[in-house]
Amino acid sequence: MQKFSKTIFFIALLASASLHAGAIDSAEIVSVHNEWRADVGVEEKLSYSTSLAKSAQAWADNLKKTNHCKMRHSKPDGEYGENLYWGSALQWSDGRKELQKVTPRQVVDAWGSEKADYDYATNDCEQGKMCGHYTQIIWRTTKEVGCAMAVCEDSKQQVWVCQYLPPGNWVGEKPY
Repeated sequence: MQKFSKTIFFIALLASASLHAGAIDSAEIVSVHNEWRADVGVEEKLSYSTSLAKSAQAWADNLKKTNHCKMRHSKPDGEYGENLYWGSALQWSDGRKELQKVTPRQVVDAWGSEKADYDYATNDCEQGKMCGHYTQIIWRTTKEVGCAMAVCEDSKQQVWVCQYLPPGNWVGEKPY
């Protein structure tokens, strides 16, 4: 019995270590982005950029270290576009906190769900709503995406960062 519980602990430790290291499924990230793009007829598929992923990881690690996994954009008018996602911890009634399993699909679909608040005809968001994450995903001239995540060990919160080249969301321009 003791050998079994050590094995389970080791597997949990490995899973936790890979999440702490920011390991994500880049193929799923690209696939889900491209599903949203295809949905509106944007034929240009995104490709995954390891250099953007490295930059995104550096920013996610910075948010972990300096901002307790709270979201803040890296450069308001940077050379790339950027979407952020925050995941809370699972908290049990006895006070225990556990890392929530968040998939790349959940992250990208959360941004994509802003489609409901976007009006293509007026190229605007519904009053009081946000839709810039969605329009960055479907921006026709964007060619590359790179993503990363970091976990704050103490709080079990996580922050995801995706960066895009060329950036989208240019004022006065439609995404496609």
